[in-house]
Parts: sequence; structure tokens; C-alpha cells
Amino acid sequence: MFRLNRLTDYAVVVMSQMAQHPGKMRNTNEISQDSNVPLPTVAKILNALSKADLVVAQRGASGGYSLGRDPKEIPVSDIIQALEGPIALTACVTGATDTCDAESLCPLRGHWNKVNLAIKNALDQVSLAEIAVTSVQPSSSAHEEALLALDMAFEDYERASS
Repeated sequence: MFRLNRLTDYAVVVMSQMAQHPGKMRNTNEISQDSNVPLPTVAKILNALSKADLVVAQRGASGGYSLGRDPKEIPVSDIIQALEGPIALTACVTGATDTCDAESLCPLRGHWNKVNLAIKNALDQVSLAEIAVTSVQPSSSAHEEALLALDMAFEDYERASS
């Protein structure tokens, strides 16, 4: 199973929360409270994101953190790579520092790059702005259709119960 680690998952949560207030300088306490991510974890995440230029840190009394770019210009892949390094399912990817003991004998050697690239390209296509949308209000017609479906289901239940 391909799964992000918890710290990376929290980083996406923190960045999504920060995207709700782009351009606003916020301190770690505010970010922690608003994202429900523990303060020490937020500090660790912001440090890694700052090194990757995804957030900008400003020192001083009015300091804090803000997004380094517009949320539309931050692909999810950048957030993942800031915390986990290159996006790869296996250690045998071009540019990886880890090596596989069976690399010289492996018939798949070099072929995993195609898979890894496909995953990275897919994650490149999803922006922080897209995943940071708080909620979408249903259109009135969709809302009416949902209410009608509930009414019909309730009527069917009542008929079946009698």
C-alpha cells in the first residue's frame, strides 16, 4: 500500500489551513489551534516546509509564517517531497541515495522510474488550492433533490413498516 506518513499528512493539513488565509502572517500557536495539529508537530513541519521555500518565516514580535507562493501554484507533490524526499514506490529511482542489495541482478531495474514519474505527475496536477477548499455549498436544485430522495425513502419505510 502506498501511504503518506503521519507527518506528511499533517503537513498537508497545516498547508491547507494556511491556504485559507493566503498572505497572512500567522504564528505557530494559531496554526496549531486552527489545524488541530499539536504545536511541536506544527513547528517541525513548518521548519521542513520553510527549507523547501513552501512557507516564509519572519522573525520578531509580528513574525510568523505565511505561504511562500499562491496556493494555486503549490502542487501537492511539493509538500510531500518537502517532508519525505523524492516521490518513489521503491528505493531504485533515479537520484535516490538508498541502494537496493539486489539492484545489479534485478530485472525491473530502471523500469520503476516510469511508475514513480506517473505518480509524481499525477500529484503535480493537484494544487494546494484544490484540496484546501473548506466546503462546497450544494446548489438549491441539488439540495431539493436530496430532500425529495429523503422524503421518498421515508415514505417507502413507512409503507414497509405498516
